[in-house]
Amino acid sequence: MNISALKHIQSQNIIITGASSGIGRQLALQLATKNANLILVARRQEQLLQLQKQCQALTSGFVDVYVLDVSIAKRVEATIAEIKAKYQHIEVLINAAGFGDFTNFVETDYSLWNKIFKVNVLGTMLMTRFTAQLMMEQCLGQIINIGSMAGKIATPKSAIYSASKAAVIAFSDSLRLELRPFDVQVTTVNPGPVATDFFKIADHTGKYLQNVGQIILDPQKLANEIIACIGRPVRELNQPSIMQFGSILYKMFPHFGDLITMKIGDKK
Repeated sequence: MNISALKHIQSQNIIITGASSGIGRQLALQLATKNANLILVARRQEQLLQLQKQCQALTSGFVDVYVLDVSIAKRVEATIAEIKAKYQHIEVLINAAGFGDFTNFVETDYSLWNKIFKVNVLGTMLMTRFTAQLMMEQCLGQIINIGSMAGKIATPKSAIYSASKAAVIAFSDSLRLELRPFDVQVTTVNPGPVATDFFKIADHTGKYLQNVGQIILDPQKLANEIIACIGRPVRELNQPSIMQFGSILYKMFPHFGDLITMKIGDKK
């Protein structure tokens, strides 16, 4: 079956990780208005249950929730097995769980590196590993991994976060080729700064969003752009466009790119 069948979002079974906040939350709300069947995954039960009520009021489909830390392999495997048994098919997986920390690398310790990679990278891989099997059997599906422009243009104080998102991008690029013969599309979304609660954890100064105000993305608009990729052979969605252009120039002129990034990119 061709991936274009997924364009009709109504009644599609869609899993969203990191659904209780940020981009994941906006995606859930927007998809609810399109009558998708939502399977929402996040660590925070209270926020997840509140979102379930909000989404259910917007959709004629079902809204199911699972409290899950995607970095725990056994829990992920058990949860996906439960979802498979209950619903039999999964059309779309959106891996939106993730977090960052803006601290000079030498001031961080292994526990932080481990936590960021377990959630951002291994969590994405685990959810994908157990969901992709079903999509391959269906010969239909789409996996949308939320990367970051930080994975393409690394800036000061984001060494660990940038490394984790670069890993997500590389993982998605390889996975896309592996799953293509099964009509399973892999799309990577690489946003720049988005006006969400992400920065309450990542930004210790509280000034980053103010400093980069000209390139901040609106989460509702970004969510709509991501949803527009469903059912289409979109390899990457990179926003804002000025950062996409910058990432191309960065590869072409790396030494100049370093100078510009040090001058303009160090806003944390």
